[in-house]
Amino acid sequence: MPRSHPVDGFSLAYDRSGSGAPVLLLHGWPGDRTDHRLVVPLLTDVADVVVPDLRGFGESDAHVADPEVAYTADAQARSLAGLLDELGLGPVVLAGYDIGSRIAQTFARLHPERVRALVVAPPLPGAGQRLLSADVVREFWYQSFHRLELAERLLDGDRGAVRTYLEHFWTHWSGPGFTPAPADLDRLADGYGRPGAFTASIGWYRVGPGILTRGLAEQAPDRADRLATPVHALWPAHDPLFPAAWGDRLDEFFADVTLTAVPDSGHFLPLEAPEPYAAAIRAAVSGG
Repeated sequence: MPRSHPVDGFSLAYDRSGSGAPVLLLHGWPGDRTDHRLVVPLLTDVADVVVPDLRGFGESDAHVADPEVAYTADAQARSLAGLLDELGLGPVVLAGYDIGSRIAQTFARLHPERVRALVVAPPLPGAGQRLLSADVVREFWYQSFHRLELAERLLDGDRGAVRTYLEHFWTHWSGPGFTPAPADLDRLADGYGRPGAFTASIGWYRVGPGILTRGLAEQAPDRADRLATPVHALWPAHDPLFPAAWGDRLDEFFADVTLTAVPDSGHFLPLEAPEPYAAAIRAAVSGG
């Protein structure tokens, strides 16, 4: 398993396979780089596919550090830029879901010349005041919980508790046709259950005023300031966090956006619907 040179003291574990146009795949929470294990084989005939564990996840470094410095989207983007520099990869097709989608969007805004296209699933901009609905607030309880020191005391280093906690999300957020395998939950619990690992993974949620607050304050940019990178957005029909109706404002934020509904998937798009996810990436690789 290769590792990148450190950036800000963080080294990333990553997998690399295939040949062709460079593709970078970003996982979500509570996952790791194996989130894309079904997608990678569908790409390696046309793409040089790099799949890292993000800072604080999997086998990448997970240092105890101020989240405002070490675990922001900008910080994650610095590590990804360093990895691409090290591998000598030119403009990439950048794909991600969950926090991987947020980081991919940030990377494209910071380094537009380094991204050929984005293939992303929610979260995506445009929810606005809909974040205040009772159903939404009920779903997003975990984000406030992760900002409490209590989350560390209850979960960090306790593999059994971590496994139970992760199983809730992997079953509740998935679509009706998907059930996580016990062996996969065991593997995730092994990683997230190491001392310090769970706390590092929730560093993302401890940055700034909170994700919901930032979402409510979000404003559509002027037309000239919309992200110019081509965006292919995939929206699962069964994601309880991000209702499909929230895809109605994407063109207010992206200059070139295509929206595709994924009717049989829940939140964990790469594992629940690897074929349409890979098809969108292949289209971006071919320029379609």
